[in-house]
Amino acid sequence: MKKLVSLMLVLSMVAALLAGCGNKTAANNGAEAGTEGAANAEGTEDAAGGSAATGEGFRIGGIGPLTGGAAVYGIAVKNGAQLAVDEINAAGGINGTPIVFTFEDDEHDPEKAVNAYNTLKDWNMQLLMGTVTSGPCLAVAEETMNDNMFMLTPSGTAVECVQYDNAFRVCFSDPNQGGKSAEYIGTNKIASKVAVIYDSSDVYSSGIYAEFAKTAPEYGIEIVAAEAFTADNKTDFTIQLQKAKDGGAELVFLPIYYQEAALILSQANSMGFAPMFFGCDGLDGILSVEDFDPALAEGVMLLTPLVADENDKTRAFVAAYEEAYGETPIQFAANAYDAMYIIKAALEQSGVSAQMSASEICDLLKTAMTEVTVSGITGEMTWTADGEVNKEPKAVKIVDGAYTAM
Repeated sequence: MKKLVSLMLVLSMVAALLAGCGNKTAANNGAEAGTEGAANAEGTEDAAGGSAATGEGFRIGGIGPLTGGAAVYGIAVKNGAQLAVDEINAAGGINGTPIVFTFEDDEHDPEKAVNAYNTLKDWNMQLLMGTVTSGPCLAVAEETMNDNMFMLTPSGTAVECVQYDNAFRVCFSDPNQGGKSAEYIGTNKIASKVAVIYDSSDVYSSGIYAEFAKTAPEYGIEIVAAEAFTADNKTDFTIQLQKAKDGGAELVFLPIYYQEAALILSQANSMGFAPMFFGCDGLDGILSVEDFDPALAEGVMLLTPLVADENDKTRAFVAAYEEAYGETPIQFAANAYDAMYIIKAALEQSGVSAQMSASEICDLLKTAMTEVTVSGITGEMTWTADGEVNKEPKAVKIVDGAYTAM
């Protein structure tokens, strides 16, 4: 009997030890998922099911692609936001309260973006800076609306990304980019015969194209070819390019992402077709495409909110980013950097505290966002109640492998 009792005691101790190790492993995994020092704090759920405050600071989450084909966008957003967070916290935070920031990967996938959002909710997120790309942003916007969670997307351009009153954006919408592109090309008399190659399966690309096609005639632009492709057929663009060439296009408008644009430039070069190329923010990143000759991008023009050498403020941002991350920032980084300072301005305007729930903070920020003016890296910005930003567009041209103001 003594031996039996002793054996039972030993087994009980082993079981307790294993349980403790399991809890420690889970805690460590949680810590690795968030920003250093953030995931170790424990939060509680309030009666309404929202995030209750932890007392450590304003918990801001981010969502975007850190892996996959659109990773260059998400990494830039994460880095730009973190740079701003570090600066804000070093300067005393938001009225003395620091920001705690963590970022989740969605791989540019709507379903995974929703999963990332739920992970951040479990982390007791109080505000969302995201998501990065339009498809995932649309999916997450539905969740934030249901939760009354404040959302500021740095780069979700689809109109519906800010269709609810809790959502705002830093970037231009798709229609805005399409209309402004036509205006810029026409006003500056860059070209009168234009071909368009766009992705009809992508909300970003098709949205820009629709407004460009609508606005182009107002500025004397003739669209000589409008050629679509889809996500299932985006490697061979020779047919689209040949139609643009046969139509006498002086310029090809590319409201698409940089991966497909790199293929188009390479294939146009192989065909001996050398028009001007003009794109929007999706082309930002083309100089870093693997196995792409950046010399083929020489002369490419694009609308962008970031002109690196525009003034002392932009030059300081670029220098700080390069020092922190060892590379030149793209405009996605600038939008995210501005996003954090926009959130700071709105929080200070509203007078909220980090002890408030996500829903309480959201209600106050809906009004505060329409009251603030932020002079950021991407321009001086104000917002309307429908979530849209007011600021002036800028254009750059790739010259000697670098973006240069036009």
